[in-house]
Amino acid sequence: MQFQNDIEKLIEILPNRIKRSIQQESLDDAIEIVLDIGRIPEIRLGNGKIISVGNDNITREDLDFITEKIPEFTSDNRSGIAGTLHRISAIRNRQGKIVGLTCRIGRVITGTIDCIKDFVVQNKSILFLGRPGVGKTTKLREITRLMADIMGKRVVVVDTSNEIAGDGDVAHPAIGKARRMQVSQPEFQKDIMIEAVENHTPEVIVVDEIGTELEAQAARTIAERGVMLIATAHGNTLDNLIKNPTLSDLIGGVDTVTLGDDEAKHRGCQKTVLERQKQPTFDIVIEIIDRNTLSIYKETATAVDYILRGWPITPEIRKVDANYEEKSQEKTDIIKKVEELDSKIEANSSPLSFKFDRQQYIKENKKHKKIYIYAVSRSIVDKIIERLDIDATIVRNVEEADFVIAHKNFAKGGTKILSTANEYHLPVFFVRTNSMSQIQRVLKEALNLTQENQEIYSYKNYKDATELALDECNAAIAKLSEGLEVIELQPQEKTVRKLQHELVDAHGYKSTSVGEGKQRHLKIFKDEC
Repeated sequence: MQFQNDIEKLIEILPNRIKRSIQQESLDDAIEIVLDIGRIPEIRLGNGKIISVGNDNITREDLDFITEKIPEFTSDNRSGIAGTLHRISAIRNRQGKIVGLTCRIGRVITGTIDCIKDFVVQNKSILFLGRPGVGKTTKLREITRLMADIMGKRVVVVDTSNEIAGDGDVAHPAIGKARRMQVSQPEFQKDIMIEAVENHTPEVIVVDEIGTELEAQAARTIAERGVMLIATAHGNTLDNLIKNPTLSDLIGGVDTVTLGDDEAKHRGCQKTVLERQKQPTFDIVIEIIDRNTLSIYKETATAVDYILRGWPITPEIRKVDANYEEKSQEKTDIIKKVEELDSKIEANSSPLSFKFDRQQYIKENKKHKKIYIYAVSRSIVDKIIERLDIDATIVRNVEEADFVIAHKNFAKGGTKILSTANEYHLPVFFVRTNSMSQIQRVLKEALNLTQENQEIYSYKNYKDATELALDECNAAIAKLSEGLEVIELQPQEKTVRKLQHELVDAHGYKSTSVGEGKQRHLKIFKDEC
């Protein structure tokens, strides 16, 4: 099915001089057009870039021209264009007059949920989190159409300010055969949610932007009546939602509990802890990191418990096909897929089944690895990759990486790179120094290059001369700890001997280089001799 994005209808309501200037620019990646009195019009793109349009400032007459062509603004200062998904929001001065407009471009993009269809067809309630502009509403539309048209379910969209199905009395075809209940004012959203369940017997309810405690309670009421709920909420991550007292009920609520002495000792924690109050409203939580990257918690209850207790948890990361190619499926195919998923769930049910097994991922899905390095010698990393014949490359952008290797000096610095790595749930490995042996050891740890699973990668020699020399040094140190007074190692090059000296010194023993030329080697001892 093909959809029109109707950008020309948005441009049509603009004054002629602005229209001519904007038509000269490409709007393919535009998110919104910003019109403020006394400023040049701007086009804001999805990559964060801002393009100024024309040379003339916006006047009050320009804004009046636009507002006369669109419906009245609601109490949340939003309006739209009938039959389209475009949203127009107003900024007012202290007297209530409009001094700025934000024209948000609404698009129908297909294929954005291909990577999570296996979750959508499980009939479990799903909550989407993410910052503005990452595509939460776009995914709601596509899920709505999938449920209504392909799976044949009774779907009702609770549409506040016509955010999901566009302006006008006729819902936009992007939601398929789903029915739409309009919400005239945001404060009435909770009432329409309950009305939808009571009056229209839906199997699925779709709602955008749950933001108040009363709306969270309405969502719980819907879920407890056995209706599948697909929604978005204010908050970027599951951790943020847990800390939000207004919306924490969506994921089970959080309460302070005082443990008994024995239980606190058993857990190894303080007597006063945070615990989940009840079963979450939503079975699955999906964080939208960016347009193409999703972070999925398959079992909300278990994930919340882990976070509250401070246990490590890694969500599953999935990426959307950048081409957004719609992969249409027949209803029978979906039903078969549901049956297959049900059988897999029964066969592999486990309280920890939602945890992402990175080693299994390496073995089965992706041998080639992408590495991002920060304050680490690129030339040394390149040499190690070449020497060990590792199927890996260094990438320029942290978002493309599978893991990060950084210098330990930046471990507590709160750098933007490490914050981004944390946002994308990327493992970060730290090196103490920019030495060959240190970087090689950390790289092998990151790639899980052990004797047991060395078949994952193809490389010529598992241990090179430097590693063998350090292993010999470690063995000598062990013998000294067992009572031996002095031991001499095999001859090595100067750079290798330096690493051996550092290793001996770190264990509190003494060492010196003896011999001449190619026979020069380390002599290790407990005391000066």
